[in-house]
Amino acid sequence: MAEPQGITAELYRAIVTIVDDRVREIRVTREDFDRLTQTVAQLAQAQARTEQRLEELAQAQARTEERLDRLEAAVERLAEAQARTDAAVQQLAKRVDQLAEAQARTEQRLNELAQAQARTEQRVEQLEGAMQRLAEAQARTEQALQQLATQVGALSDNVGYGLEDIARVVLPGYLKQRYGVTVERLERRIFSVDGQRFDVDLYAEGRRGRRRIVVLGEVKARIYAREVHYFQQVLQAVRPQLPAEPLPVLFGYFIDLSAMEAAQDQILLIAAYQPTMEATAPRRRRRTKRV
Repeated sequence: MAEPQGITAELYRAIVTIVDDRVREIRVTREDFDRLTQTVAQLAQAQARTEQRLEELAQAQARTEERLDRLEAAVERLAEAQARTDAAVQQLAKRVDQLAEAQARTEQRLNELAQAQARTEQRVEQLEGAMQRLAEAQARTEQALQQLATQVGALSDNVGYGLEDIARVVLPGYLKQRYGVTVERLERRIFSVDGQRFDVDLYAEGRRGRRRIVVLGEVKARIYAREVHYFQQVLQAVRPQLPAEPLPVLFGYFIDLSAMEAAQDQILLIAAYQPTMEATAPRRRRRTKRV
């Protein structure tokens, strides 16, 4: 470099030295500026990324808050449902208590019914035993009556007893054994009703248990439906003059099926030599005791 005119060499060198130093300072500052610029660019990028992350976080926060709102609504609905469930549980618990009490009463009633059933079965067994004994006694009675009827029939043939005499001998014991009817003796009785005479072959006042009755009977060798109808008319006519409830009886050697159908369980039909052909006598209805 040519030295400028008017400047000494020393001054020139001093100026060159100052310029060189200044240039070096400027270079250093430029490097720092470049580094600073680069750092600022990096910071700007980081800031952009941070802002983007913040935006993402804000969006996530918004979604979280929205989800939280939904969760809060769901929790509120669950709380309401839980309240309803608790109320239903209380009602069910109350109902269960009522059912438990009803079950206890039912079991008590079942126990009472079981005890009553046991007593009934015991009573039935006793009754069955009594019925068996009565059936055996009845069989013996019928056998004895058959033998007695045979003996009386033979006696009638030998001595000349009539059918009415046989009835008076046989019927008191038979009625006692078979139907619990107590009479001392059977006799003939004449009734007069509105000027009309009714001659009854068998008449006796007695008892059936504690109840007073009147045995009223007719004797016919062969009994058909017409004999039953006629006796029913006689019974209807004389009934107002009877002192107690009548027990109507038709006694004979032979009883036709038509007579049984005409009697309709209203008249006791007894055959002297055919005890198994006897029709059913009128009976009182029994009341069944309920447990």
